[in-house]
Parts: sequence; C-alpha cells; structure tokens
Amino acid sequence: MNLANKLTLFRIILVPVILIIPYLPIQGDLWGIPLTYIIIDLIFILASATDKLDGYIARSRNQITTFGKFLDPIADKILVIVAMLILVEAGRLPAWIPAIVVIREFIVSGYRLIAVERQGKVIAASIWGKIKTCAQMLGLVVAFVDVNGFGAIFSGKLTGAAFGLNLVTTVLLSISVIATIFSGIDYLKGSRELFKGEM
Repeated sequence: MNLANKLTLFRIILVPVILIIPYLPIQGDLWGIPLTYIIIDLIFILASATDKLDGYIARSRNQITTFGKFLDPIADKILVIVAMLILVEAGRLPAWIPAIVVIREFIVSGYRLIAVERQGKVIAASIWGKIKTCAQMLGLVVAFVDVNGFGAIFSGKLTGAAFGLNLVTTVLLSISVIATIFSGIDYLKGSRELFKGEM
C-alpha cells in the first residue's frame, strides 16, 4: 500500500476517534471553549490536511490507484458527515444542513456509478463541488470553537468577538449549503443524458 492510500486510511481511522471524544470525561475550557471541542477541532484539522496531502502525494509520485479513487471520496464524506452530526447533537447545527449534504451525496454517488458503468468515465468535481468542500471544511473548523452555533448572530444577543466568530461560522456553512445544492443540481442536469429515452 502506497503512502497516499495510507494517509486516506489514517483519515478514516480518525473518524471513530472524533466520535468517541464527546463521551470522554474531559473537563475544562480554554477561552470559554470546552476542551472537548478544541480536541475534536484539532483532530478534524489534521484529518482535513491529510485530504490535501494524500492527493498531492498520489499525483506527484504517480501513485494514483483504483483503491485510492474509491476510498478518498468516501473518507471525505464520512469525516464531514460525522463532524456535522456531532454539532447537531451538541445543538450547534440544525439537522437540515447535514440532511442536504447526505441527499446530495446519494444523488452524486448514484450518478457517478451509472456514468462509469455506461460511459466508462469518471466525473470530475465541478466548481460548485470545490466551493462546497472548501466552505464545509473551513466552516466546520470554525463551528467547533463557536459555542453559540449556526445562526446565533440573528438572535441579537451576540457582540464583539462572539458575534464575529458566529458570523464566520454562519456565512461559511451557508455558502457550503448553497454550493451543495447547486452542485447537486449540476449532477441532476447531467443525468438527463444518461437516462435519455428511459424516462
């Protein structure tokens, strides 16, 4: 197994670690942020960094494999969805955000599977997909240290640094949702060609 694939596997291994941490008896906080979420955030940042690193290594060393193409996007989806679910359980993220993400991923995965089967081609990510991924990762990094949660800026109760942090969280995650929807629409438009004459 090459280094790029090992990094992808490492990213997947970090997911159950992230899941366990909220249930550990970790006490204390730093600048009002619970240590539990600071630790989760640091692990999430590490996992997100391996996403960029494994892709760079695979391309630069010509180590792109079928196993890597299969596992890398799955690792990304698992990481993002688990992070979102932790925030939903903590009351910091509304459930409709991960719901939209999951629906989009089902649509895209199905479309890509049929495209490979019928046309033998792999569908590259669109600009909307790239914006989605970037905004999701950055938004989740900020959300873990934002004790007020998505949309709290509209309560009128936040001021100063708390308002600024929540503004960043809300804007980034809102952009990720918009990009997720438009990315899904792009794939749905493309599916008309695949199903031509069958609908």
